[in-house]
Amino acid sequence: MAVPAPHGEPAGPAFPSVPSDLAGLLRARLEAVADQVEDEVRRQVPEYAGPPDGMYARNLRAGVVQALTLFVDHIADPRGRSDAIASTYYELGRGVALEDRSLDALQSALRIGGMHAWRLMGRTAEELGLDSAVVAALGELAFRTVHEVAEAAAAGYAEGRLRSTDELERRRRRLLELLLGEGPVSLEAVQDLAHGARWSVPRQVAVVVLAAPADQSEEERPLAAAGALVDMGSRPPRMLLPDPDGSGRFGGRAFTLALRGRPAAIGPTVPLTEAAQSLRWAARALRLMGRGILPRQGVVRCADHLSTLLLHGDEPLLARLETRVLAPLDTATEGQRPRLAETLLAWLLSGSNVPDVAARLHIHPQTVRYRLRQLEKLFGDALHDPGTRLDLILALRAEELREQETPSEGW
Repeated sequence: MAVPAPHGEPAGPAFPSVPSDLAGLLRARLEAVADQVEDEVRRQVPEYAGPPDGMYARNLRAGVVQALTLFVDHIADPRGRSDAIASTYYELGRGVALEDRSLDALQSALRIGGMHAWRLMGRTAEELGLDSAVVAALGELAFRTVHEVAEAAAAGYAEGRLRSTDELERRRRRLLELLLGEGPVSLEAVQDLAHGARWSVPRQVAVVVLAAPADQSEEERPLAAAGALVDMGSRPPRMLLPDPDGSGRFGGRAFTLALRGRPAAIGPTVPLTEAAQSLRWAARALRLMGRGILPRQGVVRCADHLSTLLLHGDEPLLARLETRVLAPLDTATEGQRPRLAETLLAWLLSGSNVPDVAARLHIHPQTVRYRLRQLEKLFGDALHDPGTRLDLILALRAEELREQETPSEGW
């Protein structure tokens, strides 16, 4: 038999007429049939075999009675509709989704219950001596009933999954805001929110910030599925990685591929309640990437550039340090100054070893000695003071990084 289209005219040939008084006879037996259908579903579907107050079983009786009532109503009026009963199954499907359960058990219950109900009611029709054409028509109505309630349950399930997903995302967004906010973070508050967001609380985290607006469907889904808390709507887009050093989920090539070539900065790994610090450092690294001070493309890990991040933690103060410490270089000619600065930094970093400086700069050692004599005249004994040498390294390194700066549009 062809399964008729729900909520409308049956498909295929028109139904033979069904005696209208049959609806009353079957309605009188509805409770007895419901008892047997309920027992059959409990026997064959494990999820419904639990205690009567379980999440699966508690709505079983009402659902069976509703479906049987819809079947009998179709007998009384084959062209009629019962939106109230369809609504019941819509809510059943929706509830299954909101409880994060599979629709399989409900669909199995509908198939098994529908077939068993038809056998019982078909037997009643044969006992009444109805001819085969009427029995066949009743079979069509039984299939129509099962189809209608199954379709209503599936529609409710689809809506519930969407609602459940939206709610889960909202809770995770709220959790991320708590972790990355400016105020102190209570571990108890995090654990409460994490429970509702179905997120396992890690010991350590790292925050990633990404360049440019995000295509949420491209980056968010695989990373969120791996346990990351993701907010692609923030500026810049950001995500929190749980235990980034404890597994391969967020390391190496796999993570880079998940970002689909998007430049990103990963903050240092920190305790969970200090996630805002990781965000602050990652955001600073991203800004330096945009200026060309750090590599502009790929994934930059803050842990590999801590000294650069430290230098640019207070740029006005850094500028004052450069002005004070490098003042003697300002007396050199415009052509001499960059060469002297380059030589001085190499000399300081090489432990005052002339051959090493020459190799580093690809110049003759005698050239190095000549420049060092010039630097001695400019700085005097200060070149041998440990404190001054440290200040010179910081100032010269900052100047070197600034010369690499090439701001790009769009960052």
